Order: sequence, then C-alpha cells, then structure tokens
Amino acid sequence: MTTHHAPSFGILLRDWRQLRRFSQLDLALEAEISQKHLSFIESGRSRPSREMVLLLAEHLTVPLRERNALLLAAGHAPIYLERPLEDPALKAARSAIDLILRGHEPYPALAVDRHWTLLAANAAVTRLLGLVADAELLQPPVNVLRLSLHPDGLAPFIVNFSEWRAHLLARLRQQVRATADGTLGALLNELSDYPQPDGAGKERHDAEVEAGIVVPMQLRLGETVLSLISTTTVFGTPVDITLSELALETFFPADTATAETLHALAAGGSGTA
Repeated sequence: MTTHHAPSFGILLRDWRQLRRFSQLDLALEAEISQKHLSFIESGRSRPSREMVLLLAEHLTVPLRERNALLLAAGHAPIYLERPLEDPALKAARSAIDLILRGHEPYPALAVDRHWTLLAANAAVTRLLGLVADAELLQPPVNVLRLSLHPDGLAPFIVNFSEWRAHLLARLRQQVRATADGTLGALLNELSDYPQPDGAGKERHDAEVEAGIVVPMQLRLGETVLSLISTTTVFGTPVDITLSELALETFFPADTATAETLHALAAGGSGTA
C-alpha cells in the first residue's frame, strides 16, 4: 500500500514563491524578515507562526482557499470559512448580487464561481440561453466557458468566434497561472481542444487580442447581431472563501442597435430585424 503525504508548509511556500517569480530575497524584503529566516521556514528548520503564514501569503497574493491549506500545513487551524450563497450569514451579499443582476436588466448579467460555474443569472441571460442546442450543457452545474465555446453551445452563434475564443482562453490561462488550480487547468485543455465552427476565421492569439482596448462578443440572434462588451465585478476584501471566489459578469450593449434589441426582447418583442 502506498502512502501519500501532504506537502510540507515549506514546499507549498516555495511553490507559491516560484509561481509568483519571487526569489527568497524578494519575498524576505517584501515581508520585512531576514532571508535566513525565510530559508529556515522553507527548509522546515523553523516552524512559522500563524501570523507569519498569513503575512507571507498576503505578500504572495495567495487565494483564501489556499491560505487555509498553508495554515494546515504549518500546523494551524484554517481561519477562512466557506459557505454556500444560501447560508443566512451571506444574506446581505446574496441580496447585493440579486440587486445587481436584476438592476442590470434588460442587459445580461450572471454570477460565477472560481471554476466558472453559473451560480445565478438574470432574465436576459435566460433568454439568450434559448439558443443552446444541447440541453446537457444547461444541466447543473453549468460551466459558462464551456457553454460559450462548445460546438453545441453558443459557439455557432458567435460571429467573431475566433476573437472571442482567444479572449476567453487568455483570461482562463491567466487565471491558471495565478491560482495553480488543477480544475481550471483541465478546463483550459478541454476548451482549447474544441473545434472552431465553420467560417470562424483565422485563430487569434493572446497578443493580438490584448492589443485591442476591448473585445466584444458579437452574437447572432435571428437576423440581428448583438454586440456586447463585458465587465467583471468582485467583492472587495472578502474574508469568506465563497465571496472571494465569486465574480459578477455584466454585459453592456456596444451599440445602439444592440441596446434597442435587448429592450425589445425584454418587452416581449421578437428582437430581430
């Protein structure tokens, strides 16, 4: 029987330091401790206090979930709670989310977790999801990136698919680098392997996409093309894992025709030219 041991605090700390491309000296200077002390911590010769763990994690911008793992590896109890959005303790946050989603009507808005799982959406999103051919993609848990790029999802309706795909993959790639999350890495590999729809155009690369000021999603709806730009909102200084990993994606019309179509759809019109 093979026994697997969890990585020590020193190994985890070194991994995060290298991921952030900090030398021991860089991190020691940032945390205002001696390089020798940091070296002793990484080698296991010195056991860090809870305060030291949190100090180093803060300077390495380690996500809250992983800060708990660092605390456990150092022999301390985790301090960050993870609760579902329906938990009474998060009632105020959930109310704020619902207020933002409803207030953004008739434009699409949704809430996702760290793995891009759909947590909540407004009616405008629900209307657009009617385009999805494969009902399986709409079965919970719904992954919004998979929904966007899957050949049986929204992909056939995205006019600038190559550009939008490159934009989403660049965001996801950046997220993988920042979090070292294995689930996100697997999602990136899956989405990268999806075929592009016929007529999607030449595949775009990160540098080409980043050169633009903003990347719209151009979605064909009947004879109309909706042009939408997105913004991301996160909770400021959260101390709850769920809230720290939650993001609100809100879409705005990039032109007058798109705004008029979305208003017409909300009012019960066809929304097509």
